[in-house]
Order: sequence, then structure tokens, then C-alpha cells
Amino acid sequence: MGELRQYRVPAIVLGRGATALGILRCLHIAGIPTYVACPAGDLTTHSRWFRPTPGSAPWDGTLGSQAYEALRHMPLDQAVLIPGADDAALWLTDLPQSDLGARFSLSTSSRETQEILQDKARFSAHLDTLGIPKPRTYRIDSVADIEAIPFESLDRVFIKPVNSQQFSEVTGVKGVWVKRREDLRENWQRLHTQGFTLMAQEYVPGTPADHYFVDGFRDREGVLTGLFARQRIRISPPDFGNSSYCHSIPLDQVQAPIEYMTALLASLQYRGIFSAEFKRDARDGVFRILEVNTRAWTYVEFAARCGVNVCEMAYQDALGLPVTRAPAGYPVGAGCVDLYRDLSTVRAQPSAARGPMIKILGQWASAHFHSFRLDDPQPGLRFAGQVISQQLKRRR
Repeated sequence: MGELRQYRVPAIVLGRGATALGILRCLHIAGIPTYVACPAGDLTTHSRWFRPTPGSAPWDGTLGSQAYEALRHMPLDQAVLIPGADDAALWLTDLPQSDLGARFSLSTSSRETQEILQDKARFSAHLDTLGIPKPRTYRIDSVADIEAIPFESLDRVFIKPVNSQQFSEVTGVKGVWVKRREDLRENWQRLHTQGFTLMAQEYVPGTPADHYFVDGFRDREGVLTGLFARQRIRISPPDFGNSSYCHSIPLDQVQAPIEYMTALLASLQYRGIFSAEFKRDARDGVFRILEVNTRAWTYVEFAARCGVNVCEMAYQDALGLPVTRAPAGYPVGAGCVDLYRDLSTVRAQPSAARGPMIKILGQWASAHFHSFRLDDPQPGLRFAGQVISQQLKRRR
């Protein structure tokens, strides 16, 4: 740990909420001085390690021309930027070619690579060229595209956006179920008029526990310096939600997904943090890739607590330093719980589906908590206070 504490160049976390909080904590674990560019009052601002960006007017993380101005006037000779959202990761790809490139470093791929991985339609087409298994997916640009979809031969079908972040922010959901072609046509028309580019996708059958994640880091030399695998056990909300409880698993349990990711990242000359989600198809046992995050993800702190600190790797890679290689033998069976959402999930599940309550209590007792930590309790307590206040208002 003595060597880690010698870091002098600060990092700037660009994000908000639990993801930004996780990045901040990962950098603290590594002994890296850190600032955070986020809105006032964000969950991250309640961390004991939070520091706003220096200068007369702290940067709130808003992108665009005002972000360039904020960086130009920041009293820092050098810093490393680490994004915690898709739009930030894409925006930062242009920074190295700007007048700020000499002062602000980052570990990133080209804009073209980022766009292929973030644009669900381009992503699907690229997977086809590599022969990587994925759900059957159809881009919809017109009513004629809907008529060409072999709807009757598909399992359950839903509409999803090409741009997930924008869609979630506006609609509050990740996808919309459609039972008939008429439903598909109606929902597409409604969402299309709101400005969204959409796709129809076959839902891969299986349970929440059929979702697997391969997280890690690929450095400037193309070396996978860290890999971390986890399995989702419960999800909130159902179908299109996020993990409310997951646990770490050995890498050899997801050998095929690792091979797919190695080929995918190499084909795009990818550099940086990534998190890929796969689902094992209940029909044939094939792992089908669903998406790839091209930045730090929500459970990034969980990986760091298990010994795979990709945020430290991104910092080292951005500065041209040797990148620390994570051990392959990280703790297996370690759990991480988003307790607020997992409580709702467990309450909604029948006992036959969730298993004995004593087992779930044991999982919670030994798990890493998503926001709350004994050494940094305020973010978790703040969130709990907000939830209690909302519940009291509803009852009134």
C-alpha cells in the first residue's frame, strides 16, 4: 500500500449517483487524490471523501462547451478524467484532440469504437460479423421494417432503444413489452414520434440467475489486466431492471463469455474499463451477449473490494504508468446487495422462487452493501432518509 500512496496527479470523477460514488471509493482505496464533477446535493457529495473540482465555480458535470470552459479555468496542471455514464464516456473521446489534451488524460477508445458499443443497432451488426451469440434483434426505421420481422417465430418480444441512457432518463424504463405485431406497431409509432430510434428484440428466456457479467480492463497495449465475473441472483424491477443481489463467481465458469469479449474488444482495439452482460439461454444453454458498458458500472466498487480495481487501472493507463494486474484468484461467493431494491424483490417473490428466508438473511448479513459502508456511512444514511421521507409522504 505504501507505493499506492505515492500518487500525486489527481483524478476527476465525471458522473453522479451510486456509480460516481463507487468510482470515488475505488480511487480512495488506491490512494489517488480525487475530485468529483457532479450536481449539488448528489449522493456522492455526502461521502467523507468528496471534494468538488477546484476553482471559483465547481464543475457540476454538465457536458458540452461549458465543460471545456470549466476545465480550461480549473487550477490544475494535470488530472485524469474517469467517466461514470455513457454520454460522458463518448464526450471524452474528443478531449485528447482538443487544446486540453495535454493537461487532462484519460484511458479511452476512439469515438468510433465507443459509438459501435453504445449504439445498440451498430453493436448488433458488429456482433454478426464476429459470430458472437446474441438475441435476435431488428432495427425499426419504418412501418415496413415492422412487417418484415418474423414476429410469430420469436419468443417474447420487446422494444428497446438504440440509446439506452436517453431512453431511460425520459421514460424511466429500459424496454417495453409487445405481445402482438399490432402492439409493436403502436408502441413504435408512439416512441418514434418522441424522437427515439428503436429496435425489436427477442427476450432470451431464463431466470435472473441466468444473467452473468464479465467486468474488467483492457490497457493501451491490448492486455486484459483485470477480469471479474459475477452472477445475478435477484433483479429489480423484474425483466428490465438491475441486479439487486449478485455474487462473484470463478472466471472458468464463464469461459465462453470471456472468449467472446476477448475477440470483441480486440476487433475494436478497445482501451479502458468495460462491463459486459450475458444471459444463458434456457433453450440451448448458449451465453448470449446483451450489452457492453464502456465506462465504470454501478457495481464497480464491489469488484475493487474483491481485488479488481479497474478505476486504478484506468488512472495508471491514462498516465502511461505500468498497469497493475489483478489476481485471477479473487474471493468467490462474495455478495453485493442493493438492500432497498432487494427488499422489494424478496417481498414480491413467492417462497418457492426465492428460497428459504434464512438463506436470504444470511446473504444480506455477509454481503457488501451497495451504498452504505461503515467507513463512509453518510451516503447510505442519506439515501435511507430520503426513502423514509417519501414513504411517509405517500401515507399522508
